[in-house]
Amino acid sequence: MKSIISRDNATFRQLKKLAESARERRKAGQALLDGVHLVEAALQAKILPRMLVASETGAAHGEIAALLHKLPAVPAVCLADGLFAEVSPVETPAGVLALVDTPHLQVPAAPAFALLLEDVQDPGNLGTLLRTAAAAGVQVAWLSQGCADAWSPRVLRAGMGAHFVLPIEERANLLQKAAGFSGLTVATSLAATRSLYELDLTGPVALMAGNEGAGLSAELLAVAGTQVRIPMPGRIESLNVAAAASVCLFERVRQCTLVVR
Repeated sequence: MKSIISRDNATFRQLKKLAESARERRKAGQALLDGVHLVEAALQAKILPRMLVASETGAAHGEIAALLHKLPAVPAVCLADGLFAEVSPVETPAGVLALVDTPHLQVPAAPAFALLLEDVQDPGNLGTLLRTAAAAGVQVAWLSQGCADAWSPRVLRAGMGAHFVLPIEERANLLQKAAGFSGLTVATSLAATRSLYELDLTGPVALMAGNEGAGLSAELLAVAGTQVRIPMPGRIESLNVAAAASVCLFERVRQCTLVVR
């Protein structure tokens, strides 16, 4: 395994660009996966890394050493711990990164369960939303241009493998997607009078969720088939966007499960 100890090394410079720049990731069509779990999730989806990158400390860790041993055909490099910290997205680096081509999963021609995200800017929120959507069986996630980069290391880490099973379309025109959806479009709104639990969600459903502070835009609310609120008997005004979307997504899962039974 080749060792890299200089910031002038071309491989290190490219890895740093990919870690820090959404534009560079889009240009290269590549992303960095942080940690053994994400790499294993990619492998389960039959995505073979182009390169494995371990820190000096990480390379000696049993789990990482086993991963490197399992993929002898994948080029591997070892970064000095200080250099590895510069390309890792977390304060306590996992010790291994994988360079992968960004997958493009096929979107169903007429999805029956969709998630529309408008200007969700916190990477942790976006990753959690994608993870929850994948767990709930969502067939496509449409992201507006104002959303955080779906393939940033922090979003990938929060997504915990969702990116490899959930089709994600960035920079989507949400107004067009909502207008063209052949089913019920549901927008969450604190001003809505109708409860989520009054809806029949057993048919095709597209859920809209908006920005952490501003919520959904007036334009997107206007094209929603229905606006709903989540009943909250406690003394809190609103839920985090990821928590609110989770409630809505799994209410559909619950209703569909009851129908099947």
